[in-house]
Amino acid sequence: MSAAFWVWFGIAIYIAAGLAIAIMARRQLGAGVSEFFLANRKLGGFLSAMTYSATTYSAFMMIGLAGLTYFHGVGALGFELTYLCGMFMMVFFLPRFWLVGKKYGYVSPIELLSDRYQSKWVGATAAILALVFLVPYGAVQLMGVGYLMNGISQGVIPVVVGIIIAVVCAIAWSSIAGLRSVAWTDAFQAIIMITVSAAVLGVVVASLGGLGAFFSKLESAVPGLLTVPAATGAWNINMFIGLALPWLFFLISNPQVSQRLFIPKSVTAMKQMLGGFLIFGFIYTLISVLWGFSATLLVPGLENADLATPTLLALPIIPMGLAIIVMIGITAAAISTIDSILLTLSSVWARDIYKGLINPKVSERKELRVGQWVIPIMAIIAFGFAWWVAEQAGGVLELMIAPLSAAASAGLLMVVPTIFGAFFWKRATATGAIVSCIVGAIIVLLFQITGWKPLGWWPGVWGFVVCVPLFIIVSLATKPPREKAEEFIGYLRGALKKGRFI
Repeated sequence: MSAAFWVWFGIAIYIAAGLAIAIMARRQLGAGVSEFFLANRKLGGFLSAMTYSATTYSAFMMIGLAGLTYFHGVGALGFELTYLCGMFMMVFFLPRFWLVGKKYGYVSPIELLSDRYQSKWVGATAAILALVFLVPYGAVQLMGVGYLMNGISQGVIPVVVGIIIAVVCAIAWSSIAGLRSVAWTDAFQAIIMITVSAAVLGVVVASLGGLGAFFSKLESAVPGLLTVPAATGAWNINMFIGLALPWLFFLISNPQVSQRLFIPKSVTAMKQMLGGFLIFGFIYTLISVLWGFSATLLVPGLENADLATPTLLALPIIPMGLAIIVMIGITAAAISTIDSILLTLSSVWARDIYKGLINPKVSERKELRVGQWVIPIMAIIAFGFAWWVAEQAGGVLELMIAPLSAAASAGLLMVVPTIFGAFFWKRATATGAIVSCIVGAIIVLLFQITGWKPLGWWPGVWGFVVCVPLFIIVSLATKPPREKAEEFIGYLRGALKKGRFI
């Protein structure tokens, strides 16, 4: 039987299993906005850790990060580890998000900002940034599935067909039971992601003579990729900072991730979520980087590094059954991220745009319906973007999955000063938040569109360098919401003193 047949067979099994899990999750679905978008804040530690891991680690890892390693070497490991280094901020932000979420009933991180700054326009600004920059990031996940199915089927299945399958699955997972179906399918998908990727890496390394022989061959064949900067000269300090800076603050800048900080049911579940994610993330990072080096040895000379993983999986040394399981694992990683993005964007539309700006007196039932309507609309927009980028990509570096992911997160980076100010600076103002977010985002967009990099600095770096002092200066020059700031920060100080949260 052909490779394409086995691809279709594997995808059919995956979809059937995912649908069954989502439908079982629906049986526990209650009523209300908080239930649909946050599972009523009652997820246990294991589910919280798995949905956080699956939402964070996506097609970017086994396709994007592997591709980045393929072209630019070991520097990719340092770049990705900056995300895990940034997790030290969880000590400060996880208990704070969780506490104020429970006290004030926040559904989205953007709603938190609107309330803290006492300005619906702060929320609207953050919402627009999320809508603008999360669509490309969601499109990256769809592209990953398309490239993968196309590569393993040896070109029989078009890239656009894989993209369509990912869109349909993401809509289903996020619509059937909201966060409950997403979390349950995320747990299923996270287990597949890490177990099958580790298994197939073991097969590849064994085919090269074992771990010792693997590193020996790597050192002799491509020694330039084991240095920083790489011998190719592309992996320099500006590229590293440009890619790593958005990743450092990813846990608070990306609303689909920070929204997960609302969901643990207890302090114990919160700690389990953090510990489980750190273990998962470290292992999956090492696997993805080693996978990229494996592709460097076995399928050298590719023009498009995003095809490294699909091409490697199509080699005869990897049994077709195992290759299909890996394909399912990477597909699961991509879909777990896109369905989380769709769910978050739908909550942003429903709570922060429709209720916050258009109809403040809307009933909870109608608000929920608006959010559910938005899911397929945003999915179609992401599909259109993914299709266009996939057609344009070819071998162009800037359109590779890893840089495109970081570019999308660069725009969301502009909200970071506003988030820090909300939790730690009573003098922070709505005007400072709005001005810094808008100016920073405009800089990022202009520099990304034009490709301009003054001093060699990447768009996200320039945006951040401008928006941080702008937030401070404008806040000092304008009037803060003192009563809310005192209440908000004062409550957190008191609550944190009473309990041991991390």
